[in-house]
Amino acid sequence: MTGGDDRGITSGSATASPAALPWQRAILASLLSRRAQWPHALLVTGPSGIGKRILAQTLAGALLCEAPGRDGFACGNCASCRYAAGGQHPDLRVVEPLEIDDDEVKIVEWIAVDRIRALTRWAEITSHRGGAKVALIVPAERMNEAAANALLKTLEEPASDTHFLLVSHLPGRLPATIASRCQRIAAPRPTRAEARAWLMDQGVADPDPVLAQANHAPLRALALADPDYQAERSLWIRAFAAPGNLEVAALGARIDAAPRDQRKDRLAGVVDWLCGWCVDLARVYAGSTPAENVALEGALRELGRSVAPLALFRYHRQLLRQRALVAHPLSPRLVAETLLIDYRALFG
Repeated sequence: MTGGDDRGITSGSATASPAALPWQRAILASLLSRRAQWPHALLVTGPSGIGKRILAQTLAGALLCEAPGRDGFACGNCASCRYAAGGQHPDLRVVEPLEIDDDEVKIVEWIAVDRIRALTRWAEITSHRGGAKVALIVPAERMNEAAANALLKTLEEPASDTHFLLVSHLPGRLPATIASRCQRIAAPRPTRAEARAWLMDQGVADPDPVLAQANHAPLRALALADPDYQAERSLWIRAFAAPGNLEVAALGARIDAAPRDQRKDRLAGVVDWLCGWCVDLARVYAGSTPAENVALEGALRELGRSVAPLALFRYHRQLLRQRALVAHPLSPRLVAETLLIDYRALFG
């Protein structure tokens, strides 16, 4: 499962102005008060799930608005705002790592060069509404090398009143030539109180467990609050807590029980849960408290007495390598079963 500002699509236009998140109001007010001094390219950075995409979309909406308020925010009522709200604004483009094939939307690993070339051609066309043009690239680090090079040429010679908003979870993976041509904006993270209040406003009755699972990223926490996801996670976590009774084949069968197009996501969940569980094991071994699995602290401490720290660290490194490959495993079930067998071996 992905959450928050992780989702993506390559499209002609998209809704530009969702409601700003409470913890973003201050930075948005500051940026919008200096709109006349904006560079042609902004790079919005920060961890996944804190609302970077919404921040960028709010800025895009303000740029496109034909009657912004005194605070610089989009009015929500003009023709441009209505077009943007309906996903039909001709002066807005959003590029993301999805492709549409025979009306089927498919997640792809990279933003391909043809998507960026189409974007640069669009950038050269006169604005339909006679105002600003805005392009969002989300997440920008998913451009392949050829795509990044194609964008670089446009960033070096930008068209008048055309703005590029790049959103990146991992800005270190962006070519330095791209990053250096953008003004970098660090998306704010909410305080714990802000995150809890927002999640409760979204209907999450008990936000603390999902916030812990999401490393306190509220949009990701909201996605993780899905009851079916939590039920599946709980089943696997309970299995991790009793490695001596681990039923590898039965758990592996749960991967294949999912529809084929969801098996990679289920494997990704298993890898994430194992990563979090192993981090908590290392924390309790070091005398600290668990970060994600607080309710199972007793089981973690019991296991922590029987695991060799070096073996645990090596296994965690194995999980991180698998996480990097999770988008294209040959057999999700086989990968999950291998990881479970190796996990069980940590305890003799």
